[in-house]
This record gives sequence, C-alpha cells and structure tokens, in this order.
Amino acid sequence: MLLKPPAIFIMGPTASGKTDLAVALRAHLPVEIISVDSAQIYKTMDIGSAKADPSVLEKHPHALIDIRDPSEAYNVGDFVKDARRQMKDIRARGNIPLLVGGTMMYFKLLFSGLSDLPGGDPVIRDNLLRRATQHGWESLYEELMRLDPETARKLHPNHSQRIQRALEVIEITGKPLSVLQAKGVHKGVQHDYRVESLALISGNRQLLHQRIEERFRQMMARGFLGEVRALYERDDLSADLPSLRTAGYRQIWQHLDGEFDIGEAVNRAIIASRQLAKKQLTWLRKWPDANQILIDDGEQVLSCEKICKESLKILSNHRIL
Repeated sequence: MLLKPPAIFIMGPTASGKTDLAVALRAHLPVEIISVDSAQIYKTMDIGSAKADPSVLEKHPHALIDIRDPSEAYNVGDFVKDARRQMKDIRARGNIPLLVGGTMMYFKLLFSGLSDLPGGDPVIRDNLLRRATQHGWESLYEELMRLDPETARKLHPNHSQRIQRALEVIEITGKPLSVLQAKGVHKGVQHDYRVESLALISGNRQLLHQRIEERFRQMMARGFLGEVRALYERDDLSADLPSLRTAGYRQIWQHLDGEFDIGEAVNRAIIASRQLAKKQLTWLRKWPDANQILIDDGEQVLSCEKICKESLKILSNHRIL
C-alpha cells in the first residue's frame, strides 16, 4: 500500500466547512485541490454553489470549477475522466491530489470504478425531457419499472436525472442499465492510489441545520436572487436542466416563474439544503474506512484550526505526512 501514491478525499455535508479545511491543509501539505461538486463546475453559478471567493481561488486554485456553461451536460462519467486526469497531472508535479466536495456519487464512482456505459445523446435526452414535461416523471418511472425493474427499485419517482439516464441508456444500447453495470467496471482510483478519506460529521444535527440556514441567508444578502435572475433571463436555459435542479437554484427559479413569493422560496431552499445534507451524511456513514471528524462538540461549531489539527493527526498516523 505504501508504494502507491497518496490521495486525500475531504467529504462532508453542505455547509460543513470542507473548502476551509482544504485551504488550511495547503499550509501543511504539498497538495493541489480538485473540486468534487456537480454545481461548481458551472460558470456564472457562483453564489448558490458556494464557490470560494475569487481571491481565495486565485491563491488556492481548484481544478474542475467553471468548466461548463449551465446549458451544457456533465455527468459522473465526465467527472471521473476529468478527475483522473487532474490527479495524474498533480502526481507528475510531485504533489498530492486533494479532492474536496459534497457530490457523493462522484466520489463513489471515482473511488470504486465506473461501468462501461455509453455517453449521453442530446436528442434522446431532450425527447425524454419533453415527455416528462407532458406526462410527468412518474410516467417515465413506470416505464423504467417495466424495462429495467432492478434499476427502478433503487430509485424514487422524483429522481428525475437518474430515471432519464437509465431510459437514455436503454434507448441507446437496447439493454437495461443494470445489465450493463453488472458486465464490468473500470477500476477505481483505490487501485492506483492510497486514498485517505476525511469525513466531516456533525455531532449535533441542529447546529448543522442552523449553519445551513445562516449560509443560505448570507447567499441571498450577497445577491443570489440576481444571480438566478440572470440565468432565468437567458433564452437557452430551463428548469429541466441538471444545472438548475440544484438545491437553491431550483427554488429561486420557481419564485421567478411565479410559483411562490421570495420568502417561501428561501424557506423551501433551506429545507432542500437540509435534505441534501441528510443524504450526504447517509453516504458518509456507509463510506469504507472513512476517518470521521466532528465539526462541532455538540454545543458549538469547532474552529477550522481545530479541525485541521485533527485532520493532520489522522493523515500523519496513516503516513501521508
């Protein structure tokens, strides 16, 4: 294991301080940061995706930020390919890849491996989106249940992006997604790197909820409504795009569509962000050999300095330092 080059994963729920920790570790380790965030890949989606300030990014560059326009598709297969290339380049420079973010599916398939699946087809995807608009995602879910019940049973009828992808694969290949996934998997980075995973965990869920609410209200104060309005006014964007189904963007877009007032939109966005955090924590509990790090002591949030110190201790014990 020690012959493999090291890599570090920093994972955690939204608003847990992942970016702050990654930046802090750069003062102690020869690391370069790779973002693992399905919203931060998009240009002009800055406030709502919680990108670091431009001054921070200038000093501490993050790979895989601002690499797509919100109108463009980007899937987990694209991410795995891009992340592996970035990791290889970082190792060639003699540094350690430090991957940080909260998109747990990206982490999982990068770590464990990716099935040999076809790329996306924009014509098929647009047709599926039109059908969903006309008949609802539940009708497409019922279709998936007929064509690929094994995949459908793993999904909820509201998992629109994953339902769309599963039906897209069937139409392209003529085979169920579950069959293709069982055929073989490209090996994950666990085979090439000695990965140490740092999982930021809250000991007091209420404190995390408060932190999520405070951060979102700060986003609104910084001009998040204007950011979404600029996207809303573009002719080439719609609420069905993956970029705009992100928590926060979706609810503010619905407000601009006249579905509810801004106060209700903010409340719905906070609830959606809390639900996202719950899903992320569920992923983290199942993550193999994750080093869990508490971000609070049950009564108050710990300082980044303390969290960084604990992280360095873990990395030292695992001979990363």
